Amino acid sequence: MVSLLDPRPVDDAPLGGGQVDGRPAAAGQDDVTVLHVDMDAFYAAVSLIDRPELRGLPVVVGGGWRSVVLCATYEARAFGVRSGMPMATARRLCPPAVVVRPDMDRYARVSEAVMAVFAEVTPVVEPVSMEEAFLDVSSVRRQWGDAARVGQWIRDTVADEQQITCSVGGAPSKAVAKMASRAAKPDGMRLVTRGEVVPFLHPMPVGALWGVGEATEAELSRLGLHTVAQLAHVPLETLRRAMGDHAAAHLHALAWGQDTDPVTPARVERSVGSSETFSHDVDDPDAIRRQLLHLAERTCSRMRHGEVLGRTVVLTVRFSDFTTITRSRTVPVPTDVTREVHAVASALYDALGLQRARIRMLGVRVQGITEADQTLVQGRLDEPEHGWREAERAMDRAAARFGSQAVRPASLLRPVRTSA
Repeated sequence: MVSLLDPRPVDDAPLGGGQVDGRPAAAGQDDVTVLHVDMDAFYAAVSLIDRPELRGLPVVVGGGWRSVVLCATYEARAFGVRSGMPMATARRLCPPAVVVRPDMDRYARVSEAVMAVFAEVTPVVEPVSMEEAFLDVSSVRRQWGDAARVGQWIRDTVADEQQITCSVGGAPSKAVAKMASRAAKPDGMRLVTRGEVVPFLHPMPVGALWGVGEATEAELSRLGLHTVAQLAHVPLETLRRAMGDHAAAHLHALAWGQDTDPVTPARVERSVGSSETFSHDVDDPDAIRRQLLHLAERTCSRMRHGEVLGRTVVLTVRFSDFTTITRSRTVPVPTDVTREVHAVASALYDALGLQRARIRMLGVRVQGITEADQTLVQGRLDEPEHGWREAERAMDRAAARFGSQAVRPASLLRPVRTSA
């Protein structure tokens, strides 16, 4: 039997308390050692925090007609709208959709806050993306109680602090925990003990297995394998002849819930960057330089927020025919200053010698990342006591208090037309 936890808080319950299917939540959960936490429609949910009037409406996060859907609320998904879908298709499928432009800086800040909540529970956190992560909770039972207690605390804390919801799946392995969180969506929790793994998995379609994409699902369907149970019971040798040794062994193990992949804490990010696509191909040098400033500002703001510095500036240019080139330059002194990164990015662009070339996308990235408090920055003799770094940090504080548009470079007051 699969455990479906009542979403009510358990703060007043005894350690390990709460109810799952009418029995104490702690019963049989000693082997639920991995949690997968996934934010519900993350980008859309964050976008609606300050727009409560849009709650309950079909909302799509994206840009112009040439962009793709970044995220859609569950109301929009009911029309068939999905992430990665061309925006034009989404608009046709869902005429009443309200389109909201993305705010990647805010998504990054909320994601960082959510990951900090996870880190309060265990240091063994493996982020999968900005909106989901695996947690190894095998060693926190004495402090936190069972997996149900941990999962409920995470859900309550994220909802209280960030005003968004998340779904939690728990199991003895990452693969099953991932599928359990998917089954719990939206805003739920499902815990699968070792004895419940097979009954949980086998009724599912093979496409529900974590890592089985459309091509593999189509190949399994061609073999007459439509459910996980059918896949699990096909002779392994037969599967090898059809799928190859490695794929057959992997699929067979997944079908029985066997996954030995450990939760691996994330490494420190080695680069920070931003990119955006113009809503129409652009050949105006002024518009391109404003866009480079916009991207440098966003990148450096994230660096200052993360308290890191970088030495190598990378420029990415994608043309109207989708040809993409990159250029990079290493600066003498590590930096997080928008003015400096923008100057290098602009010089890299000027060096390309493009004459009215039509640009589709620009990106600015800083590599060679080091921790700011562990990096020696040698000041110049002619540098004032309080320079651009202090000014930009003051701008960050103003933006955090009054919004990202509160203080901006004057040249960015003219809108840059981009899509997500």
